[in-house]
Amino acid sequence: MAVGVFDSGLGGLTVLDAVARRLPDVPFVYFGDNAHAPYGVRTHDDIFNLTCAATERLWAEGCDLVILACNTASAAALKRMQESWVPRDKRVLGVFVPLIEALTERQWGDNSPPREVAVKHVALFATPATVASRAFQRELAFRAIGVDVEAQPCGGVVDAIEQGDEILAEALVKSHVEALKRRMPHPQAAILGCTHYPLMQDAFQQALGAEVKVFSQANLVAESLADYLTRHPEFIGPGKTSKFLTTGDPASVSSKATQFLRRKIAFEAA
Repeated sequence: MAVGVFDSGLGGLTVLDAVARRLPDVPFVYFGDNAHAPYGVRTHDDIFNLTCAATERLWAEGCDLVILACNTASAAALKRMQESWVPRDKRVLGVFVPLIEALTERQWGDNSPPREVAVKHVALFATPATVASRAFQRELAFRAIGVDVEAQPCGGVVDAIEQGDEILAEALVKSHVEALKRRMPHPQAAILGCTHYPLMQDAFQQALGAEVKVFSQANLVAESLADYLTRHPEFIGPGKTSKFLTTGDPASVSSKATQFLRRKIAFEAA
């Protein structure tokens, strides 16, 4: 009954931690493609091919449902995967929709026409590939009208987080927020459009100011996944055990993951 969780590196652990707390009886298999991280500077074809390979590896672990806990993969690969690649007996879901539904205060599965919402000025912080895809704006347009989105590609932040350099990551966050605020001085809400960024949520909030509501994905995805599995129990796969897989060096990745989650995490070679 395992569910797969995929990320290009360690950022998806923020999602894994939330879904594991929300669904303690479900085993999760986490796949980090650390050898090829970060995805945010790669081409869409490259991201698609790497994401498909990781998804197939999770299917082999008995995960019929795979969550792309990676905004770059969700933005650059998910639609193409769902339309032309995923077989009928499997499901691959992304992390954008739960976030947008929270922002627009619409329920999961609400397919009514787009309408005006309370928030009019939204700052989006994401990887360069996610920003270039405009996937967030496309999904938002299905649910809301009249929302001004200003996107800031946050080059370097994922690298700094993956390397464990918190001082550099905080400095980059401050720089990227200042760059966005030159174009949108008074955002009402901010989207952390990368699952690495919750690790820097305090830095984003401090740079943005207390009056800006910061939306992060982990808990929103956990609630949406719980709801999805209630409605579609047939996509809980045959896998029975939780594990952590990486394309990188297991010892190094385990050490950084343990530091991130503040509990012992042991990765195996994928």
